[in-house]
Amino acid sequence: MAMKQNGKAPVSSDSEERVMLFKDVSLGLHAAQLRFRLIHFWEARNLIKKTLIGLEMLLIDEQGTVIQGFIPPRRIKKYWPEMKQGSVYQLDNFYRLKNKPVYRVADHIATVSFTWNSEMSVLHEVPISFDEDRFRFHSYEDFEANCDLKGDLYDVVGHMKLVNGQTFIGLPILDEVEIETSRHIMVHVQSHDGPVMKLYLWDQAATDFCKKFNSCENTPTVLLVTTVNTKLLGGTLALTSMSSTWVFMDYDVQPTKDYFTWYAWLNPEIAKQVSAEVVTKRETLTIADIFSYMTQESAKILYNDAFFECTATIDDVVHGSAWYYIACSACHSKATKGATSLICTNTRCGKVNTTGVAQYCAKISVYDNSEQAFFILLGDAGRELTGRHASELVNSYFEANKNEGPDHEVPVPEALINTIGQTHKFCVKVIEHNLSGNTRAITVTKILSLDTPPPTEASVGNNIAATSEETMQTGNELFEPSKSRGDSANEESKRTSASADPEKSKRNLSAQDVRSSASDHHLTYCMLH
Repeated sequence: MAMKQNGKAPVSSDSEERVMLFKDVSLGLHAAQLRFRLIHFWEARNLIKKTLIGLEMLLIDEQGTVIQGFIPPRRIKKYWPEMKQGSVYQLDNFYRLKNKPVYRVADHIATVSFTWNSEMSVLHEVPISFDEDRFRFHSYEDFEANCDLKGDLYDVVGHMKLVNGQTFIGLPILDEVEIETSRHIMVHVQSHDGPVMKLYLWDQAATDFCKKFNSCENTPTVLLVTTVNTKLLGGTLALTSMSSTWVFMDYDVQPTKDYFTWYAWLNPEIAKQVSAEVVTKRETLTIADIFSYMTQESAKILYNDAFFECTATIDDVVHGSAWYYIACSACHSKATKGATSLICTNTRCGKVNTTGVAQYCAKISVYDNSEQAFFILLGDAGRELTGRHASELVNSYFEANKNEGPDHEVPVPEALINTIGQTHKFCVKVIEHNLSGNTRAITVTKILSLDTPPPTEASVGNNIAATSEETMQTGNELFEPSKSRGDSANEESKRTSASADPEKSKRNLSAQDVRSSASDHHLTYCMLH
């Protein structure tokens, strides 16, 4: 338990004999007096009807005992004007309820409920000291053991690895408007030397995190989040915020200060990297298992990317649609033609005079013993499969076909066709479009040989942000529901081609320029002319 003390100020009291400590509170109505510090309070609402159930509180007395408090909805208006986090109060008359069995925020078996004759007043001077807070930290093993039990909500403190897929090697940028719309943030957090955990912050917790993060003079490192719920999503431990969740960073409270001191002892360069040895391992699933995961309500509620490993055999490469796109050379997001230059579509990059580079966005048909699916190969995943860069294959084609015009569509190369029949371990990513039912085509982030040990999320940590951008800017435009394995690839390609961006299915290259050079600068020139 972590505590922080507050100073003392002498004051007289004419009712010391009526003061009851939290440890002595028993069931039923009490005409006694409680004195406590108000640590935190929040609205409790029905998750389905969204109706107000009441105001819940976390209280701590002079002995450091924490108890949960409750004010019924019809009585909130009476006490609300005087309620302030951190203030010390005196409460006369209350009812002691048995603590609820689900989503508990305190160890005490009781809940202090305000009754019709309860009177609460602020104590501006107190004869003793009250701790400012108390946290309930637990280990990764404890979180794992309590998955999906809906019991106690514990606190977590650690150092951040990724924020919405962005690493801390550069400066992560959080868009407050975007987060307000999406209502959530995903943070990868590691507590000391334990495994990295996925932490999902929702609604007010996401807003508070964003404001704190963006207001820090230096990029914050340490994160403390209170009362998180533990769930198992796709075989991976996930922590989710609740309405009672409170967010702290770096120097906000004593535990974050202590953790920051410990963290500063580490080598700064090593500490900023995502460690492959400590990141939560990917779950190995069949294609049928992945499709099943897409339909799970818990996954749809979180609406965040999930990463899995799947062994499958390639049985076809979809023809007739674009197998590559023109990307920004800096961030690999899609680049579009401007008036005089190529413009990156990634708002975090925003280059208005970027160099165009061909990148993979090929669609392949795969199967295992359970099901068939369409996978989308983006960026490095395509190179890992074929052994050749997309730009190399595009340039080679135009070198060999010098009479082709600038609008000629580059057909699927032999390097991709030759992969048919091969079996690989695919590291795949299930994205929001999969969970919403818009498509069953799955994004591939990495390809491994069959004898390669299972990867961790960190083994491709530096590619998470880039791959996410490629998926949003290119892959999603190709996604659509997959058909049964008996359907022809031709029919699938026609539908895919019709839904894709026409400019993506053309390689607007000048054949003369490509013949003169295979450089990226010539690719840019051809896109603009």
